[in-house]
Amino acid sequence: MLTGQEKRIVECCDELMDETLELTRELVRGYSVLGAEQGALSTMESWLQRLDLPVERVALDAPGFEDHPHRAPTEWSAEGRYNVVSRLNPASSKPHLIFNGHLDVVPAEPTDMWTRPPWEPWQQDGWLYGRGAGDMKAGIAAMVMAVAAVRRAGIDIDFPLTLQTVIEEECTGNGALACLHQGYTGDFVLIPEPFGAQIYSGQVGVLWFRMRIDGVPAHVLDTSAGQNAIEAVQAYMPALKALEEEINQMPRPAEYEDRDHPFNLSIGRIEGGNWASSVPAHAVLEGRVGFPPGVSPDTIMTRVRDVIAGQHRALADGSPEPRVAFHGFRSEGHLVDLEAPGIRLLSRCHEDLVGEPPAHYLSTCTTDLRAFHVSGGINGTCYGPVAERIHGVDECVNIESIRQVLTTYALFLSRWSDNPESARSVL
Repeated sequence: MLTGQEKRIVECCDELMDETLELTRELVRGYSVLGAEQGALSTMESWLQRLDLPVERVALDAPGFEDHPHRAPTEWSAEGRYNVVSRLNPASSKPHLIFNGHLDVVPAEPTDMWTRPPWEPWQQDGWLYGRGAGDMKAGIAAMVMAVAAVRRAGIDIDFPLTLQTVIEEECTGNGALACLHQGYTGDFVLIPEPFGAQIYSGQVGVLWFRMRIDGVPAHVLDTSAGQNAIEAVQAYMPALKALEEEINQMPRPAEYEDRDHPFNLSIGRIEGGNWASSVPAHAVLEGRVGFPPGVSPDTIMTRVRDVIAGQHRALADGSPEPRVAFHGFRSEGHLVDLEAPGIRLLSRCHEDLVGEPPAHYLSTCTTDLRAFHVSGGINGTCYGPVAERIHGVDECVNIESIRQVLTTYALFLSRWSDNPESARSVL
C-alpha cells in the first residue's frame, strides 16, 4: 500500500521519464567500448552537475590497486582511466546505500548488420534501440533519476548514498573494484542490470583465457613445407568442449541443480595469419568459460592449462606446445542472501507497485555484484529493465520497464530513508 507521499514519488517519476530517456539516449551516443569510454563519462559528469549532485572521479590506477588480490590483470594501461561517482552525506553514520552501474559496452561490429548505426539511438513500438541501451545505460539513467524524483517529491536524503558509474564491467570488473579499493563502500548495493524487474539470486564464476599456436610459415606453392596454425587451432576445440562438459558435472550449489547446462564455454575470438598466400604462422584463440560458485578461478585456470597441454600431447604433431595466458575476468561466482534486509525491502517495494512479489533470477553470467560480494563483503542484488539482444545486433530496452525500475528505485530510496536501520546488512 502506497502512502500519499509515495504516490507523489510515483508522479515525480512519471514527470521525469522524458529526462530519463534523454539521458539514456545521450549515453548511447557515447559508444563506450574499451578504451573509448570518455564520451559516456563526460555525459555522466554533465548530468550529475545538471541534477545538482556532487561529482568525483575514482581512478583505476590508484596506489596499491595493481596488487589487489581480486583485480583482474590487463594488457592495457590503467593510467588516466577512471569511474564517475557521486556521494551524498558520506560522513553520516546511517546505513550506506550504493547504486552501481557500468558505462562500458561491448563492440557492436559488424555494424552493417544493424538496422541503424548502433550509436544512434532510435525508438520503435515501445523499445529504445542502440548499443548499451539495455546493457546498461537505461538502468543507469533510471537509478540517477530516481534520486531526482525523490528530491522533487520533497524528501530529504539524509543517509549516505553513493552513485557509482564505472567502466571495465564487460571485461575485468576492475572499475567497481577500484571504487571499493578506495573506500567507496556501503551496506547494500543495487545494480540495474537488464535482467528485468526480478531479484537476481546468484551468478557463476567466469574466466577469460587465450591460447596461441605457432605454425611454420611457407609459400603456398608448397604448403607441405609449412604448418598451418589456423588449421591446428581447430584440433583443440573438442578438448575445450570436453572441459565445458566436465565443468558442468562438477559439484554445484543446490540452486543450480535444476539447470541442465549453466556453465558455458564461448570461443569468442580467433585471429591468425597475415597473408592469404602464406601458410599462417600463428593463430590465437580467446575464450570465456563459466564455472560453479564455490570453485576458485585458480582451479579452472589449472584445468584449462592441463586440457590444452593434454591435447597437445595427444596430437603429437611435432608442433610447439600452445602458449596459454589469462587476461580479463577471473571472477568467483556466488549466491545472493535472499533474506538480507535490503532484499526484503526491495521485494516489498516491487510488490506494492506491481501487486505481486518479484520473481527470482539465477544467472549464468557475471556482473559487478561480484566485487561487492567477494571483495567488499556487501550484500546486494540486480534489478533492472527488460532488454533484448544484449551483446547482439539491434540491442534494445523496453521503455515501460525503465519506468518500472525508476519508480521502484525511488520508492526504495524513500523507504530506506524512513527506516534505514532495517536495511543494514553485512555478509
